Amino acid sequence: MQEEHPEARFIVETLVREGFVAYYAGGWVRDYLLKYPSDDIDIATNASPEAIQALFPKTVPIGIAFGIILVLVGDKEFEVATFRNDIEYKDGRRPTRIEFTTPEEDAKRRDFTINGMFYDPLQDKVIDHVEGKRDLEKKTIRAIGNPHQRIKEDRLRMIRAVRLSCRLGFSIEQETVDAICAHAGELFPAVAMERIWQEFTKMAAYPGFGRALITLHDYGLLQTIFPAARSLSLKELKERARPLDDFPADTPVIAYLLELFPHASLEERLAMCKYLKLSKSEIQFVHFLCKAEALIQQKEVEKIEWAYFYASPSASHSLHVFAARLQIHDRRPYWEEHEKRKLELQPAILRIQQRTPVVTSNQLKELGVLPGVLMGKLLHEAERIAINEGIEDPHKVVEKLRHSPLWQQFKAEK
Repeated sequence: MQEEHPEARFIVETLVREGFVAYYAGGWVRDYLLKYPSDDIDIATNASPEAIQALFPKTVPIGIAFGIILVLVGDKEFEVATFRNDIEYKDGRRPTRIEFTTPEEDAKRRDFTINGMFYDPLQDKVIDHVEGKRDLEKKTIRAIGNPHQRIKEDRLRMIRAVRLSCRLGFSIEQETVDAICAHAGELFPAVAMERIWQEFTKMAAYPGFGRALITLHDYGLLQTIFPAARSLSLKELKERARPLDDFPADTPVIAYLLELFPHASLEERLAMCKYLKLSKSEIQFVHFLCKAEALIQQKEVEKIEWAYFYASPSASHSLHVFAARLQIHDRRPYWEEHEKRKLELQPAILRIQQRTPVVTSNQLKELGVLPGVLMGKLLHEAERIAINEGIEDPHKVVEKLRHSPLWQQFKAEK
């Protein structure tokens, strides 16, 4: 343990040397017992926030009202929190106040038993006040104490339970399931959309996202997040979620969710992006994916369109999404077709990516074309000729350009 996490151990050693109790806490302990590698270590202690700040030279008070201090050791960051009791939850997300307490009481305020254990790295000992080890052995997600109370304290715990269940392959204990179903409609406004999106992002980082969405639907949570899913039958949902297990690990998260609504228009998909408060890059991917779908469905496509498609960094993700929708026996010819076309267009793809067209604006200026809209159209037409006809000699491309209707327009304007 000392060799694996020297910075975290240093924090515990420092606190213990000063007479405090300090343990690793929460999800890291769970993953350690499951033998899952993890560097995400949180530390819990009976030292006050002020004592923590006094002991370590580099700290950030990220949640001092809740007893949480960020301690920096080298290039690593660790949340160090004082054992606490959360009191007076009013908004379904955060306590209005806290009180510092014992490790046992701190464990009892946490969400699920498998997340409520501590680990003493100095003694190599698990401290379990909530029977978390028992539930790990039973592969069970169980709320600590009264599941209704745990969920009312923090509505996001409903989604977190589903995520953990699917990531670990654990079942959710029935009383916890019943509480989730009872409170599914209370997700909003207690939980911000940004937090739900974070949970979706964490789900997508592991296999089983499709299973997670189906479980969310079973419990009524998916319909709360996406009202359009209320009309989805379980059979329809399973069919739409079928491709998700074949998505590559780095597929944009929004691509998973769009599969649930295959008939949505571009406007509806963009409205969904706005609803989910996605970033500009994620919205750009949705635009590209919709355009790519239209391209794939066309029977007659110019080579230039394929070249620009393959040149995009989003092309690979899009192709994998479309491949996952196919039956297994149809995927090999699909990939062979695209690889063959991509190889044929490789010179054009590289030119597009490097922004080095066959015919440049300077060459057109020498021919008397002035900068402006018409020059842009002529440059595009020149590249279309070069790519569609496989010509890389700029003089030959210009010769063909001179016979185009656009060139006649240029001569007329001149």
